[in-house]
Amino acid sequence: MKKLRSFLVLAFLVFAALAWETILSGAGGIADDVQARLARNDFAGAAADLQNYRRLAGNDAQALEAMSWMARGELARRNFAQAEKWSQDTYTLAVAEWKKHPVRQDPNAPLALALGASIEVEGAVMALRGERAGAIAYLTGERQKFYTTPIRARIQKVINELSLEGKPAPPLVGVVLPKAKPVFVFFWAHWCPDCKAEKADLVRLKNEFAPRGLVFVAPTQKYGYVAGGEDAPPAVEIRYIEQVRKTYYTGLIEAPAIVNEENFRVWGASTTPTLALIDRNGIVRMYHPGAMPYAELRAHIAALF
Repeated sequence: MKKLRSFLVLAFLVFAALAWETILSGAGGIADDVQARLARNDFAGAAADLQNYRRLAGNDAQALEAMSWMARGELARRNFAQAEKWSQDTYTLAVAEWKKHPVRQDPNAPLALALGASIEVEGAVMALRGERAGAIAYLTGERQKFYTTPIRARIQKVINELSLEGKPAPPLVGVVLPKAKPVFVFFWAHWCPDCKAEKADLVRLKNEFAPRGLVFVAPTQKYGYVAGGEDAPPAVEIRYIEQVRKTYYTGLIEAPAIVNEENFRVWGASTTPTLALIDRNGIVRMYHPGAMPYAELRAHIAALF
C-alpha cells in the first residue's frame, strides 16, 4: 500500500509540475490550455474547452493529448471513475488514429503522448484500486502490442513502478555491474533541466558514499536532436551529449557517457531523471522516475550500508 501511495503522489507531482510549466511558458494549443486549467483546478473549464475544440477540429492528435491530460488530472485527484473513462476514451480514439498514422520514433509526439498516457492511467487506476496483478498483466499485454514503438519505455516504467523493487536488476548494455557493491543508476538526458538541477545533490552523495563502495552509473540515450531541438544524425548527437556531460556533469559523470536506447526501454526510463538503487546482491531496492529530494535519496542510499 505504501508503494501505491507513493505511486499516486508521484503522479500528482509530475502532473502539477508539467501543468504549471505550461502556464509559465505561455505556450498555446488545446493540450496546453487544458493543462493550464487543470493546474488551477478548473476541471469543468478544461472539459468545456476540450469539447469546443473537438467540435471544431475533431479528434486530432492535439485533442487526444488533451484528453489524456484530463485522465491524468482526474487520477491526480483520485477520481478513479473519471480517470478511467477519460483514459479509455483516449485509448480507443488514439489506437484508431495510430493505425492510420503510426508514430515511429518520437515519444513526445502528441499521439504518442496521448496513447502512452491512456495506458499509464488505466494501469495506475487498476493498481490503486488494489488490482496490482491485473494492472501488471494489462500493462504487459499493452507493452507487447507496442513493443517496437516509442511508447514501450513509458509502459515499462509503470510495470517497473509496480514490480521491479525486490527483483534482480535488469541488464544495462555497456555496463558490467560490479559484484558485491551497491550501485546508483542515474538515467539522464542532454535536454533535461531536472537532471541538471539534480547534479549538485548527486555529487554531494557521490562524495559521501563512493569512498564506502557505492558505484555511480549514468546511462543516457539519443533523441534525434541537439540544442534547440535541431535534428541531428547519431554521430553529431553523441558529440553533443559529450559536450553536455563535460559542461554540466563534472564531478558526477567522469567517463564518456553510456549511450544506449535499449537501456531506457528495459528500465522504463521515459521520465528523466530516473533514479535506481541496486544492492550488493544485484537486487533493485529503489526505482524512482523523476527527481528526489536530497534527504529522501540519502536515506535510501544509506540503507544499503
